[in-house]
Amino acid sequence: MPESIQTIVALGPVERELVEPLLAPGQRFVPEPDESDLAQARAAIVRAAYTVDGRMLDRMPELKVLARTGVGTERVDVAEAERRGIPVVITPGSNTSSVAEGVFTHLLALVKRLSDLTSLVRHGQWEDRATVQVGDLEGHTLGIVGYGRIGRRVERLARAFDLRVLAYDPFAEIPADIRRESLAQLLQESDFVTLHLPLSAETHNMFDAARFSSMRPGSILVNCSRGGLVDLDAAVSALGSGQLGGLGLDVYDPEPPAHHPVFDHPRVTLSPHVMGFTQQSMANTVRDAVLGALAVLDGRSPVAVAVP
Repeated sequence: MPESIQTIVALGPVERELVEPLLAPGQRFVPEPDESDLAQARAAIVRAAYTVDGRMLDRMPELKVLARTGVGTERVDVAEAERRGIPVVITPGSNTSSVAEGVFTHLLALVKRLSDLTSLVRHGQWEDRATVQVGDLEGHTLGIVGYGRIGRRVERLARAFDLRVLAYDPFAEIPADIRRESLAQLLQESDFVTLHLPLSAETHNMFDAARFSSMRPGSILVNCSRGGLVDLDAAVSALGSGQLGGLGLDVYDPEPPAHHPVFDHPRVTLSPHVMGFTQQSMANTVRDAVLGALAVLDGRSPVAVAVP
């Protein structure tokens, strides 16, 4: 391999046709690298399920940049990469709209009782339709916990449904008319709650039995953020008592999850962490990761870099 050739490898499945149009002469993309490719790699495009630790970095001694397709870095040792002088590029914004739309996919399915209504029609129980109480979004209050890119996009979509919007985030700038100073205050006023927070020691199992008890009775919770934010055992109890009126889950901890009793509850909607992985958003996030990696190789600053 000529020394002038820059090798860019995929760690996890990355479509060749999304990467190669962005490359310059003298750059090559290897979607399924062997040890020789890893040893020569200047950049690596890292998918969400792929772990990059110190041992993996040892196999890539020429590496100049890691580019994560997404913003989660739980499986990437960012501190070790930084110690070696390797920036970890992330791609915020590439799936913002997709995840926000996913929130409303779950919320509408729960409020409109879509699963129950489908079952009635499917099983010839038309006359039982009056037994299913179908709700509305209009005139109700949506509480957004975490006011980053996705939280702000959720707010924009909520306005189209004539929802009243509240938001809580101790670190983000929030307009005064929707800002709540505490999570407890937001939960007391919200009919629906959507989570958009990173997972940390402080947020792990944030929604536990005590938190559910502080919510409005019958309110609905949607989590398209990180599975570890919600204590599923506590959620089962809250659903059983009616304190929680519905639960929409796109994320789990771990993934894939072992079967949990909450999965069987009729007021629960489930999707396998795909709300942010639409065809369009996946193309966007791969493109942004590649462009970020190329920026580093060219000596330019990428749009966003993870910090330890």
